[in-house]
Amino acid sequence: MNLILLSEKDKITSGRAVLTDRRGHHIVSVLRSKVGDRLRVGQVQGRMGWGRVLDIHGTSVEMELELTESAPLPNSVTLILALPRPKVLKRLLVTLTTLGVKHLVLVNSWRVDKSYWNSPVLEEENLHNNLCLGLEQARDTILPTVERKRLFKPFVEDELDTLCGERERLLAHPGGAQGWPHAGAGKRVLFIGPEGGLIPYEVSMLEERGFKVFSIGERILHVETAVVACLARLGI
Repeated sequence: MNLILLSEKDKITSGRAVLTDRRGHHIVSVLRSKVGDRLRVGQVQGRMGWGRVLDIHGTSVEMELELTESAPLPNSVTLILALPRPKVLKRLLVTLTTLGVKHLVLVNSWRVDKSYWNSPVLEEENLHNNLCLGLEQARDTILPTVERKRLFKPFVEDELDTLCGERERLLAHPGGAQGWPHAGAGKRVLFIGPEGGLIPYEVSMLEERGFKVFSIGERILHVETAVVACLARLGI
């Protein structure tokens, strides 16, 4: 935990907060902080700065806050991802948040198991908790937006153009004919399918809407490896 993440419910005044959950336990048992110590803190959807420990009772920690810093700049890539297995998604939510992705769209595809959409990982509270873990790791405070699209064809036909706008559209797909684009600062939309790849019909639909099909090599990667590799190639 590189940042103690605060919410409005933690504040007792505008300049103080009391932590009684896992964060208080972490401060006391892992960081072994004492009264007077200063820790990196940040307000969810707000500013970052420092918190000075005023009092400790068991695992309850009262802090005085000084939030004067802006959150780090976001990643410029919007990621559209075929819904992975729940255990993989749980890890990816943390990883993507750590990497600064601020807009994630989870979509269905022919090779996505329908049962994945019923996973508890997709419940709002669980999404929020995993995203917060990523913010704590990266020292960030701005939560990503996560959208869920359970119907592939209506999403592509009715919503995709609006979502992409004028941004460059990239599809990472095994066997893609084009070499991977150079890293750059421009805004891009990156589509990554399931581990088995999108079916030809789905690839064709995306190509018709301006997506360029790229491959990052001959090896077939797990989704969580492919996501990190693709974002790294784009120069995060």
